[in-house]
Amino acid sequence: MSALPFVTIAMPCLNEEAYIEACVRTVAAQDYPKDRMEILIADGGSTDRTREILKTLAEEDPRIFVIDNPDKIQAAGMNEIIRQSKGKMIVRMDVHCEYASDYLSQCIAALERSGADNAGGAQRAKARSLFQKALCAALESPLGVGGAAYRSPENEGYVDTVFLGAFRRRVFETVGMYDPKAITNEDAELNQRILDAGGKVFLSKDVVVHYFPRDSFYKLAQQYYKYGRGRARTLLKLGKFLSVRPALPFLMVVSGAGLLLTSPFQPITPFAFGAYALATGVEAVRVGRKAGLSAIPVVWGIFPTLHVSHGIGFAAGLIKYGLNPDWSEPEILTPQTLVTYTGEPAEA
Repeated sequence: MSALPFVTIAMPCLNEEAYIEACVRTVAAQDYPKDRMEILIADGGSTDRTREILKTLAEEDPRIFVIDNPDKIQAAGMNEIIRQSKGKMIVRMDVHCEYASDYLSQCIAALERSGADNAGGAQRAKARSLFQKALCAALESPLGVGGAAYRSPENEGYVDTVFLGAFRRRVFETVGMYDPKAITNEDAELNQRILDAGGKVFLSKDVVVHYFPRDSFYKLAQQYYKYGRGRARTLLKLGKFLSVRPALPFLMVVSGAGLLLTSPFQPITPFAFGAYALATGVEAVRVGRKAGLSAIPVVWGIFPTLHVSHGIGFAAGLIKYGLNPDWSEPEILTPQTLVTYTGEPAEA
């Protein structure tokens, strides 16, 4: 029986003193063979106790290495890790997540059985507060996520993107590494390049990871505004989307604004807004009732927050990046760009 592939676990972080120790200890305790993995953490210049905690963890476990990410952006941090990695497989993991003990093993198993270039699991949300419970319910609805396959824990098969992801090293040697200037949407942008190059992305229901969503309307609106900007940037950079889904909130916001500006007193305007309110209200009852009656009005308010903030962000991104493109050709991982901390070559 051949040995399991050597794996690099890649974790960007910045000011995560409240989460970093528990997360790294969970990652280090994965059931994957300890001598077949390394944990590389790219710190973006933390000013809290994150580096102190990481230093202690690295002294306890020789598999843990901390590297600098001077650009602070997660995508840039991932590139620093990839340059210094030894793994045949590179698995991205986020600090704000809870992982099943077999998460890493299942990622590698999914890569092996599917033959995909990237494999991962669904983006499972986990709640601690009433607002988060309502948001989890909203994100289970097609009105919340537009039917995105990677949001459903029951889906399995080839998809356009997955949450986080486990990559074969050859991905970065062919289509290039992460876009270092991408503040959001960097995963989807990379996956789109993989698919455009003839590669495959696989979603496995056996890969289990939970994340904690935003805990207020304000934070949620900020998040989806940034998502919208990032997706507009991806559209302008690559010239297309794999589906129309990312642009739907923008089209809805443009249509609504057009109605208000051109025909606010025409019968179609109150009808259109009333139909939207009715549709989201009915859906809020359908998906929100299992979280409790008190969650239903919160879910109802979450839907327009998701749609409007994403749509406005998309519009802002089209303007910003249309006037000032800030991307270049992705850097290809080569022996010349590889800088391993051990002086050893990456595993073939």
